[in-house]
Amino acid sequence: MQDSNALLVQRFRENDDTAFSKLVSRHYRLVFRVCLKILGHRQDAEDVTQETFSRFAKHVDKWDVGRPLEPWLVTIAGNRSKTFLARRRAHQSLTSTLEPVTDEMHAVRKADGLREELELALARVPVQQRMAFEFFHEQGMSYLQISAEMDCPVGTVKTWVHRARSSVVRILRQREVIATAKTPLSDESLSSDELSTRDHVLHPTLKLGRPTDAM
Repeated sequence: MQDSNALLVQRFRENDDTAFSKLVSRHYRLVFRVCLKILGHRQDAEDVTQETFSRFAKHVDKWDVGRPLEPWLVTIAGNRSKTFLARRRAHQSLTSTLEPVTDEMHAVRKADGLREELELALARVPVQQRMAFEFFHEQGMSYLQISAEMDCPVGTVKTWVHRARSSVVRILRQREVIATAKTPLSDESLSSDELSTRDHVLHPTLKLGRPTDAM
């Protein structure tokens, strides 16, 4: 009988390297396909696949064993691939001109740093809120799809996503990652229509966690 992902992760957390090797073997093709689709280059896809699993190993404690592992790996792979593309574009711009394109390279480093900060902030958000947030922002699922996935009402999903977002924004402001708003609003004081409007306003800021990061 094949060991479950949860069991292998538990064994890996207990320093069983063979368990990690089994996880890599089991999911390598899935991760590689994601990387190859985004990068369009086999060698680059192989490199980013290795980076994805390294990232997974580093942040394995963040995975909720009660949820499927594959979507999380796909998110990491997408984020790493798009970060790789941004770095490659910066490098190509640098080598194709006489003067360094320092602004673009700085933007890439800044984006990496913001994604790291977002991960740290999300780690402090309650599990259900974090899951809803990641489904919405990282995997691009609709509220209805998340509702079916998490087996809860759509209204509950909206509340979780908005509360997670509010928590993340508050944490990022406390860490001075983003500017402090002059008149911050709480989710509890907004109607559902206002929440929806606020969602669209904050969405571009928090898209950093989508497969453009996780990681």
